[in-house]
Amino acid sequence: MIKKIAIMEQTNSNYSIIADYYSEHYNELKLYVMSRSLPADEAEDIVQNTFVRLLRGDKMITPVTLPCFVYTIAKNLIIDYYRRKHKIEEYEHFLGASDWMGRYDVDGESVFSAQQINEILERGIARLTEKRSKVYRLNLFEGMQVSEIAQSLNLGYKAAENRLTLARKEIRDYMKKELAS
Repeated sequence: MIKKIAIMEQTNSNYSIIADYYSEHYNELKLYVMSRSLPADEAEDIVQNTFVRLLRGDKMITPVTLPCFVYTIAKNLIIDYYRRKHKIEEYEHFLGASDWMGRYDVDGESVFSAQQINEILERGIARLTEKRSKVYRLNLFEGMQVSEIAQSLNLGYKAAENRLTLARKEIRDYMKKELAS
């Protein structure tokens, strides 16, 4: 009981420290993010996500360590933003290529609807072990990272990462086989 109260007090203290830092340094952090060539609306999203991650985290936070956490999380979110943007641009470039339709033999019978693909995916997930299925669903449908999955399921990071890797491989192989037939 005493341990539970101490944890709750530490959590409330963390929330208070984060809230104070947020109100005092929001504009400063937003300018930092915008200085990395991001539009204002994207910068606001990254700043918000930075503080949401802090609030969800279980790290011990003090006024001394908080700025380091804030800027590290913000930097990583900026990198993630540009990584996603690069992938989108690659895909758009591929679609913009003039002869992309000619590269593939497309007829009415070989095209799958989104519903059919979703059904095949669900059958593939059903074939996974229960442990791998949980990890895969949390990653795919909830958008959780490996560290979040590990924390949510009380697993070690490597165990969650291994289950996700194996589940992805099984699903990829299953989808290839089903879509080819």
